[in-house]
Amino acid sequence: MFELTPFVRGDRSFAAYDPFKEMEEFEKRFFGRQLPAFKTDIRETEQAYILEAELPGFSKEDIRAEVRNGYLTIHAEQKTDKDEKDEKNNYIRRERSYGSFTRSFDLDGIRSDEITASYKDGVLSLTLPKEQKKPDEGRKLEIT
Repeated sequence: MFELTPFVRGDRSFAAYDPFKEMEEFEKRFFGRQLPAFKTDIRETEQAYILEAELPGFSKEDIRAEVRNGYLTIHAEQKTDKDEKDEKNNYIRRERSYGSFTRSFDLDGIRSDEITASYKDGVLSLTLPKEQKKPDEGRKLEIT
């Protein structure tokens, strides 16, 4: 009687051709789903900002934090291999996973030489001390 056409998410039969969107979809199909950036919380105290980055499953050796050109960059990289073999060393299943995350933060108003970091239970904590602003005392201008 009536023909039903199922709704297909991403159907662009009526939309204009977008080559950038096509390339992005090709990358997703070819390389698989991309990993999201790690989650970061930033709290402010009177003396400093506290940055807490969630990096579960990473060891301390897999994480690198560096300050360069006014930016704090956190880089975490993980490589995992799982091999399961039978008695004759034939593979039953072999899996490899690789993940790399990088985020950068602007350090304006931070004393970058006093930043401290610690890593515990999958959370990287950095203390970013604020620069102390000098009160503007003003000055009297001489009129000539």
